[in-house]
Amino acid sequence: MLIYGKEVAAKTLEKIMAMTADFESKYSRKPTLAVIIVGEDPASQTYVRNKINGCKQVGFNSLSYEYPDGTAQEEIENRIKSLAKDETVDGILVQLPLPKGYDEEKILSNIPDSKDVDGFNASNIGCLCLGRPRTVSCTPLGVMSMLESTGVDLNGKNAVVLGRSNTVGKPMAMLLLNANCTVTVCHSKTRNLADFTKNADILIVAIGKPKFVTADMIKEGAIVIDVGINRVDGKLCGDVDFESVEPKTSFISPVPGGVGPMTISMLLYNTLMSAIARENER
Repeated sequence: MLIYGKEVAAKTLEKIMAMTADFESKYSRKPTLAVIIVGEDPASQTYVRNKINGCKQVGFNSLSYEYPDGTAQEEIENRIKSLAKDETVDGILVQLPLPKGYDEEKILSNIPDSKDVDGFNASNIGCLCLGRPRTVSCTPLGVMSMLESTGVDLNGKNAVVLGRSNTVGKPMAMLLLNANCTVTVCHSKTRNLADFTKNADILIVAIGKPKFVTADMIKEGAIVIDVGINRVDGKLCGDVDFESVEPKTSFISPVPGGVGPMTISMLLYNTLMSAIARENER
């Protein structure tokens, strides 16, 4: 069966819209997301546009700050510091990757924990590792929502994550571990990779290599979530060779139409949760 992220995301957005209406009624304001983009990378501009459109769809306010490549890092950091102090702003997002020459870690460190709706802050990652998740990275959180939509009990399942990035692989492994899976993380230095993937009840692939995972690497009846998105000969494809792998799976996410829509819905969810938490603190 195919797991269409668009369908799962639509249900999530419905809940967010209802909760947003209640929030506005109670606090006489809308949740607000501020997005910062540096440079003119077409993919990044598309992502930012989709996030802004998502805010409109659920009833959020959005602020967008665009800077040309070459803008002084101090100027970008000062903008973040200003947004951090702004009580009307609930979430701050810096679109990644940044152009070469910028200290990404230093820029992101200016976003306070309470407004880190991307879930990249070291404090938020630390809470996740301790089993007390606060704000969780959007893509891994979306993947968990997709897994939940299958109705499959995750307890005790062998889960393999291909990729160890700070934005997907590592938090994904922590979420699966918190869901009582037995988790293995594989990466570019893993030897005999297929020995691990063939034993996976759940396989999450996020390595950025087109059609890397093939049918001979998959266990019969596995659940496969393809986080990768690549462009080959003008067409989008994932990190999984969908045509060969799909017949062996019990559930699989396509590319496009799989994980992508979930990332934005989870960003909006995180922003709403940030807004509610900040109002409760007041």
